Amino acid sequence: MVKFFRSGNPLTVLLLLIYTLVVKFYYLIHPSTFLADGSEGLLYDLLVKWMVMIFGKSPLVFTSLAILLLLLQALLITKIVNHQRLFAKPTYLPAMSYMLFTSLWQGWNVFSPGLLVNLVMLWVFSSITLLYTRTSARDVVFNIGFALGVCGLFYFPAIVFCLLLWLSLLIMRPFRLAEWIIALLGLICPIYLLGTYLFLTDQWDLVTRIPRIGIHMPVAEHYKVWGAIIISLFFFILGWLLLQRILKKMLIQGRKIWNVLIVYVFVAMVVPFFNVQFSPDYWVLAILPLSLFVANAYWSIVNNTVANLIHILTLAYVIVMQYFSGR
Repeated sequence: MVKFFRSGNPLTVLLLLIYTLVVKFYYLIHPSTFLADGSEGLLYDLLVKWMVMIFGKSPLVFTSLAILLLLLQALLITKIVNHQRLFAKPTYLPAMSYMLFTSLWQGWNVFSPGLLVNLVMLWVFSSITLLYTRTSARDVVFNIGFALGVCGLFYFPAIVFCLLLWLSLLIMRPFRLAEWIIALLGLICPIYLLGTYLFLTDQWDLVTRIPRIGIHMPVAEHYKVWGAIIISLFFFILGWLLLQRILKKMLIQGRKIWNVLIVYVFVAMVVPFFNVQFSPDYWVLAILPLSLFVANAYWSIVNNTVANLIHILTLAYVIVMQYFSGR
């Protein structure tokens, strides 16, 4: 199985579709509606209300949409990785890893602000990879800041991703204060535009629903959450250790992008701590960059038997947790 995803053959997309149905089938037969725990942003509230008006509160519709979003994100992250040549050859291992590891916990397959933020963050990450080659990056930095501001309107704690932008600037470019200020202006711009619109349309009271943020230490009591966290962290560390063998052979830009990905994982792990009410469902934000380290672990294990064995054990754990354990 790993051998097929290791290939960059476009026909592998068909295999990915079948693989998605296998690892997500349980969530389709036990669908959920959408996540609403008080941490969601104003734009997310408005989007969900509009969708409920059209589809009603159909769990199957919302779960199907969530899985389609996950599949789209898997294909987009694979396209970015292959374009930047983070692996020696084109591969679909990032897509496989993302679909597999988002299946570790049911909350990562529910329509949520985190899934929408991940979609925007793919564009953000793609833009960050361009910073190294630009002589002037003010327009790119402003656009990234603007995108992060939009993320904040879907899920306000996502504003913390501004740390990713600033640290990426330190990694990818020489320090220029103007670029940091422009990034901050881009971050504020969507909130300012929305506030202006609400003021002009006499809906100013909705402004109070934008900054939904708090500080909560995680309380993850469910054993499935702990299992998902332990497995994810194990593969992240394994992927990072195996990366060290080839990192020095990479081009400078490739090394910098991998360093940005490490920062991305840690920042995304911190973001859910700023929820109004802590929920492990928002750790789906960290699974997106973490899946690239999982893919590197599978890529670096050249023995197909060993790679397949590790994959089968992980897949078996997912199936057992889905079908043969308490919900």
